[in-house]
Amino acid sequence: MPIPASWSSRLLSVLRIVAGLGFLHHGTMKFFHFPPPPPQMSGPLNPMMMAAGTLELVGGALLVIGLFTRPVAFVLSGMMAVAYFMAHASKGLYPALNGGEAAMLYCFVFLYLAAAGGGVWSIDAQRGEP
Repeated sequence: MPIPASWSSRLLSVLRIVAGLGFLHHGTMKFFHFPPPPPQMSGPLNPMMMAAGTLELVGGALLVIGLFTRPVAFVLSGMMAVAYFMAHASKGLYPALNGGEAAMLYCFVFLYLAAAGGGVWSIDAQRGEP
């Protein structure tokens, strides 16, 4: 049984919230060690990881509440594209083998959110943005 089309904007909001929470926890892991990071991330953060953590923390939080969804999602999509090519693409062609599946999926989910907006359950919708 297909999901009714009338649920589209609500499910868009759910996608935004879940993706934002997933991204937010990467930022909290870098800055607050919650959840505890893997051993290879236990030392001080280099400037690139500080920038990534800031985007994950702030961008993830903004996506969760649905504020400035389109521009934030666009920036985060670009960040994930850069992350994929810097950290994963050199390890092989296939995302399932080079460890880049999450980066690839986040990139395209965020690109979709940049085009579609935050959905009905967002601060953007309350402010009258499409």
